[in-house]
Amino acid sequence: MQKRQLGNSDLQITPVGYGAWAIGGSGWQFAWGSQSDNDSIAAIHRALELGVNWIDTAAVYGLGHSEEVVARALKEWSGPRPYVFTKCGLRWDAKGEVSKVLRSDSIRREVEDSLRRLKLDVIDLYQIHWPPDPDSPELEEGWSTMADLKGEGKVRWIGVSNFDVKQIRRAKAIAPVTSVQPPYSLIHREVEEDILPYCLREGIGVIVYSPMASGLLTGAMTRERAAKLPKDDWRSSHPDFQEPRLSRTLELVEKLREIGNRHGRSPGEVAIAWTLRNPAVTGAIVGARNARQANGVMRAGELRLSDKEVNEIEEIADEIAA
Repeated sequence: MQKRQLGNSDLQITPVGYGAWAIGGSGWQFAWGSQSDNDSIAAIHRALELGVNWIDTAAVYGLGHSEEVVARALKEWSGPRPYVFTKCGLRWDAKGEVSKVLRSDSIRREVEDSLRRLKLDVIDLYQIHWPPDPDSPELEEGWSTMADLKGEGKVRWIGVSNFDVKQIRRAKAIAPVTSVQPPYSLIHREVEEDILPYCLREGIGVIVYSPMASGLLTGAMTRERAAKLPKDDWRSSHPDFQEPRLSRTLELVEKLREIGNRHGRSPGEVAIAWTLRNPAVTGAIVGARNARQANGVMRAGELRLSDKEVNEIEEIADEIAA
């Protein structure tokens, strides 16, 4: 699988990386419902077999559980170790309630906890998960600490997630930003306006998350399935999975299915390939909850859409957004 350099780093990453959000399981604020650890490990192994060379997780996913599952998968994997990316800055209390904390002492505790859970000596890419409240000095305190951790060899490279351009600039004034992780899909294109052009100009890597809009663009989501999402799945109460948005998005999925059929690919692969055709995007984070799902999406980086196909897709996407 073709590789791309991530920003100013020496990391050569595949266009698609394995996303470990859903494998955190249930029992926390942004869970995807219950999940089998054995299925998760099989999904990770299948992604690696298909050539994927990086895994993106976070401390908060499953309140530490996702990182532990990633560690188990790596222990049982006999091939080359993939890069491991994780995140900090979201802490949870005894009740599992999550809050943003970017104080230096907190980040230092988090990196040690993540290294322990992941069973690693160093994290390949360490990211601030969410920025603090606007104008909070914790951004500077947190990013300075991240730079210190890089200097101390605890992490190899540092990046941010969900930052806007102003926040990226504030961080960049302290230390270089290797990568930015924003949401990006056919139904959430807000980053095209300023974040993607800024990162392209500045040579900052971009790894996008939710390129299939959290399952909406996979081709497997239906009105019936959306209506039956369990209460412990955060999507059950999200407007994207409710009317009137849901029906409009499912119209787009049929166009993705039509184009995918021309290539022998799934609608989800077409959705992922669409994000990867943007010159600012280095890679896309793609989740899979079992090996079968991994088979259906992890080779999306090999799919090349024609200009005509991109125009067909965007014409319908623009109608939906109007």
